[in-house]
Amino acid sequence: MKDEGVKNSEYPDKTKTNIDCAVRIRPADVSDKDFIFSLLPRLIEFEIPGCRTPEQMTATDRRVIERVLSTNPSGTAVFIAHDDDGESLGFIHLTSAVDYYTEEKHGHVSDIVVASAGEGRGVGRALMAAGEEWAREQGYRLMTLSVFLQNTRARKLYEKLGFGEDMLKYIKEIR
Repeated sequence: MKDEGVKNSEYPDKTKTNIDCAVRIRPADVSDKDFIFSLLPRLIEFEIPGCRTPEQMTATDRRVIERVLSTNPSGTAVFIAHDDDGESLGFIHLTSAVDYYTEEKHGHVSDIVVASAGEGRGVGRALMAAGEEWAREQGYRLMTLSVFLQNTRARKLYEKLGFGEDMLKYIKEIR
């Protein structure tokens, strides 16, 4: 599989190509809400920590993404990956964050989900590349993300893309 790279600097025209398809990236808008919501269950397809519920996680993502799509707040972005036929294949939701220790502002991947139809087609890589470009355009030096320990498939992708572990969060239910 060979990536041809980004065709040009405008998000609507970004293209990552591999043997199977061209993956195009464009900014999401409110009309993409149903597609994005249809992918949210993929975020909980692995064993989730006992202190969280699938309903709670999905409801939070729905609420946050709906707000971002409808109000387009500063420091956020949502992009859709699609193929040449217009089939939506995944999305990435980005936010700005501040490092606790350095107080440096940076880009953060809040959510990234690839539809089953997009698996193995370079969709995740294309979305992450768009996320990194968005962060660079904001003037950020760093990009972060959080991933549940049990989500081994996603962790492998992030490591292939050059992300490394920084901190490990422990949690204990106390009531």
